[in-house]
Parts: sequence; C-alpha cells; structure tokens
Amino acid sequence: MTTADIREITTESGRRELFPLVTELRDHLDLETYLELFEEMREEGYRLFARYDGDEAVAAAGVKISTNFYLGRHVYVYDLVTAEGERSKGHGERLLSFVHDWAAERDCDAVELESGQWRDDAHRFYTERMGYEEYCTSFVYHLS
Repeated sequence: MTTADIREITTESGRRELFPLVTELRDHLDLETYLELFEEMREEGYRLFARYDGDEAVAAAGVKISTNFYLGRHVYVYDLVTAEGERSKGHGERLLSFVHDWAAERDCDAVELESGQWRDDAHRFYTERMGYEEYCTSFVYHLS
C-alpha cells in the first residue's frame, strides 16, 4: 500500500464514518459529543487522517501543529488507533510514518504523543518499532 491509502477526513460524513474506529480508543464518546468536539477541535487546527484498506478505514490519527518552548514547532498526535482486528498488520506504522512526513513537510521539529500508562503494547510499538523516546510523564487536574 502507498500513501494514496491515507486520506484526510474533511467532511461530516467522513467524521461519522470514522466514529466507530475513533471510539475504539475513546469509548466514552457518543456520536453527538464526538461531532461537537470535532468541530471545536477543527477550528483549533485539529486534522484527522485515516488509513484505508480498500473502502474500509482501518486506522486513524488525529493531529495538530503546535509550538512550545521545549519542542519548538511540532505535531501533537491526540488520537492514534488501529481497528482491533487490523492490529499488527502495519497500518499504524504506515499511518504514523505518514504523520512524520506530513510534519516534516510543514517545518516541524518533532512529533509528540501521549499514551496511557497501562498500554504496554502501544509503548513497545512507539519506542521499539517507531523510534520514539519516552521523555516525560503527564499529569491532569480535573476541574469538575
């Protein structure tokens, strides 16, 4: 497969089509909330890409270009998911490699992502297969 198998999702019908895949990672979302948040995120620069096998979306990556003092201009990967039955077939690797190329084409210095502490398989994928370094721990303070 080539990068022609990766498409940016720009329509509401495309967002609706990817909802079941995205909720494999974000299972707390209902369709209405997903669509509302997606629109707000899109206005802030969020982009959603999907890898297709034929007509079926098998992996998705939601990204945003950002700038900060410690990474400079970079792409942050908010969402990266491969359909459960399609894992370990190279879809996530190809999609994340696409994100790396996409970021480089936009003069970014790095690609950053976070992963839940319990996701050991994902961590091995990022560090051993994709060459990421584990460099920090994230914290969250919930306001409600």
